Amino acid sequence: MPEGHTVHRIAALFREVFVGNRVEASSPQGRFREGAELISGSILERAEARGKQLFLHCEGERIVRVHLGIYGAWDVVTLDGDSVRAGSPQTLSLGAPRATRRRLGERETSFDADEPFPPAPRGAVRLRLETSDVVADLRGPTACEVHTPEEAAAVLARLGPDPLLDTGIRGQRDFVRRVSSTARPIGVVLMDQSVVSGIGNVYRAEILFRHNLDPYRPASSLTAETAIELWKDWSKLLADGVKTGVMMTRNDLDAAGRKRALRVARERYFVYKREGLPCRVCGVTVQMDLMATRKLYFCPQCQRS
Repeated sequence: MPEGHTVHRIAALFREVFVGNRVEASSPQGRFREGAELISGSILERAEARGKQLFLHCEGERIVRVHLGIYGAWDVVTLDGDSVRAGSPQTLSLGAPRATRRRLGERETSFDADEPFPPAPRGAVRLRLETSDVVADLRGPTACEVHTPEEAAAVLARLGPDPLLDTGIRGQRDFVRRVSSTARPIGVVLMDQSVVSGIGNVYRAEILFRHNLDPYRPASSLTAETAIELWKDWSKLLADGVKTGVMMTRNDLDAAGRKRALRVARERYFVYKREGLPCRVCGVTVQMDLMATRKLYFCPQCQRS
């Protein structure tokens, strides 16, 4: 499942390539046809993220809310050459226009696509956004809806604080208050988007390990100091994920080790998807349980508190 850093990166990319432009919208799959008709031909005014939710503000007070869920992803294809607006300047393409494709979902990839521009829709594309030199195709989202400002505000009101938006002491205090108000296991609470925005299965497992916390410990039993440290750690990890495009959670690596981990996913984590392998710190076998229907990875030795 794409976590908060990915959605913030999508919003930043959309601000770069779409905001301020008139965008054609369609639903090749057909499931979002009416919504696409409402926004097609309008100027995209803002692109914002809160946690795992993306909000695209179109003129006429229409807001497209997208939640990628477990399987959703955006394919963003830019026209190669001097007309491209995303990334660094590139040389003018020769012959028929070709495309550069970038997928933003659980894993982010970029590659040159050997196809003319604009590309034909592939698969079940829920929403296509298109200008003369950029195409974004949305596949497999949990939610893709057009909201009024009031409806979007109601969604936002249900979400917990996001460190990239709720900076300073206010966001920290809000997080501590929400954590301390429930006796549910902290491993459940960190995945609850009404408590804190953006944390998914990877960050949940890794943050708990980094603080030696038993995932089953009641959230309300944490001291305010411990809750503050969790918030600060999430703030740091989220900012790093937005910068690099990957979920890097190990803090035991030297410069060479970090460089390798940025390339090799299995080197980035302490416990995530490492069940049956020795803990990188104590050597005890990492375990995997199911918690609220999601896989939970943890070290039974390091995470006793």
